[in-house]
Amino acid sequence: MPANYNEKQIPIDTKILKTLRSAGAGFVSGADIANTCGISRAAIWLRIESLRQIGFEIEAVPHLGYKLVSTPDLLIADDIASLLNEDVIIGRDIQVYTSTSSTNDIVLKLATSNVAEGSVVFAEYQTNGRGRLGRSWISPAKKGLWFSVLLRPNLSPQLSSRIIIMASTSLVKAINQVTGIQASIKWPNDILINGKKTAGILTEIGTELDKINYIVLGIGINVNLSKGDLPQTLSKTATSLMIESGSKVHRPTLAAAVINQLDSDYKTLSKGNFTIIAEEWERFCETIGKNVTIHVGDRIIKGRAEAVDTDGSLMVRTQHGRLERVIGGDVTLEK
Repeated sequence: MPANYNEKQIPIDTKILKTLRSAGAGFVSGADIANTCGISRAAIWLRIESLRQIGFEIEAVPHLGYKLVSTPDLLIADDIASLLNEDVIIGRDIQVYTSTSSTNDIVLKLATSNVAEGSVVFAEYQTNGRGRLGRSWISPAKKGLWFSVLLRPNLSPQLSSRIIIMASTSLVKAINQVTGIQASIKWPNDILINGKKTAGILTEIGTELDKINYIVLGIGINVNLSKGDLPQTLSKTATSLMIESGSKVHRPTLAAAVINQLDSDYKTLSKGNFTIIAEEWERFCETIGKNVTIHVGDRIIKGRAEAVDTDGSLMVRTQHGRLERVIGGDVTLEK
């Protein structure tokens, strides 16, 4: 069963971890933690023992209290929740599955069950992860971030591409914040490092006339994959944060950073400030200014990518000098 986080009734473990983290390298007394959580000191001790058993290193010193020394590289809902900003929309509910076919499948069920937006579903392993255009997504266990987000934006279906623009911008910023790596964006949904794909975004949308009922935002990030984890067919086009940085990345820290950034940018978008996000996106996007070949179904468009339009589409100056708006497609950057 998945673990859950709900902002109206914050689990005890989330409160304990958030309290310990707020102390930094210092100690927090058992009495203070008990007061924060509204339970006895004996109950706190039991919860801390439980956290230790799943990999949390928590030091205890008489008369000083408890100190969080280290945390495991496991996706645990209470742990991720303890790292989130206050009053988040995205991340108000977190579920973590050991294994599932695809996190998008789970969130699609939530979407059609009138669950409020902001739910995030992670899986340590996906048996049928999927990418754009019907492609599969390799999701080895405990080596990446494979998750989906439920959104209900107040946008017309024609502006749904703004969500991908927002999400890709959020991913680049979060990756840089945690790893120091400056990733780039390849329109419409790929995150690249040194020209190789390390993350991708897939949206599945439910609409009604001129209204979006829901968007399921699926995200896959290759975090701690080694070169041996990548199929030979992808060795020249895909990479991971560990391969590029030379060291492992703590996945819960990155997961929380991504959620916090998505939440912040989604709030910016919801206030009607897409221009702010679009300007950031253009700074990160390596497609702009490049000659491109775009396959849209059976059609091929060649030209120079000039800008992103207000609806999130790509503006391409074709070989014939005509400026064409492209909503989606499979893009190749010409050298």
